[in-house]
Amino acid sequence: MNDVRLAEAGANAAANAEDMIDPRAAFDLTGRSALVTGASSGLGWRFAQVLAACGASVIATARRTERLEALARTSPRISYITADLGVASERERLIGEAERRTGGLDVLVNNAGLSDPKPIERESLDDFARVLEVNLTAVWHLAKLAGAGMVERQRGSIVNIASILGLVGSTPLKQTGYTTAKGAVVNLTRELALQWARKGVRVNAIAPGWFTSEMTAEMSTESGLAFIAANGPMPRLGDPKELDGALMLLASDAGSFMTGATIVVDGGWTAR
Repeated sequence: MNDVRLAEAGANAAANAEDMIDPRAAFDLTGRSALVTGASSGLGWRFAQVLAACGASVIATARRTERLEALARTSPRISYITADLGVASERERLIGEAERRTGGLDVLVNNAGLSDPKPIERESLDDFARVLEVNLTAVWHLAKLAGAGMVERQRGSIVNIASILGLVGSTPLKQTGYTTAKGAVVNLTRELALQWARKGVRVNAIAPGWFTSEMTAEMSTESGLAFIAANGPMPRLGDPKELDGALMLLASDAGSFMTGATIVVDGGWTAR
């Protein structure tokens, strides 16, 4: 009798071995295409490399061609399209070309952004409009353009890069345009997620805290680092690689039941 049970156990173990759990498989993006905006430096540069490392064919876009060329040399899976996302016609050209190249985008990472810190007393209407055009209007427009194809194909993931400054104020680094835009991106993410939840398209956001990048160069100064050390639960700047997990989760099937979410990666800044 014991021999029979041992034989059954062995057979069950062999069968289970064929069905071994592999959580890493859900993060595999092989055969999928992705577009990453603002990819000529900082977080966007890293995002493009991470998606390519997960198997995706990545199109990187930004204004600086020479920087995009350098990025493309880091991986055979990365190509580029130069575009100025502050211009509506450029956004339309970008998505049209990306769709033609790939046969249909699977992932859009809306990362491009700019900031122009100054008190509102010195902030002109044109300053405010320029920041909103890139940080909010372009996010809406690219999501609309890329989302049309995703809805038609009933699949896709849009990852909007918001900011903790869309959740809390920025002062003493005064910038109404940036905080307004990023706050709106958080709620735009929710609304698009609801509109497309039954159409196979997921829309989520990442809200990074203070990370090392060109945009946060002023925080890498002695006074900036002292400010973060004094006020941050984790008293340091984040390293771009510390966003890899959030990006991979939202871009891949590992996050297949997530939509409308904003993942905060900020060293505890907004928990205060």
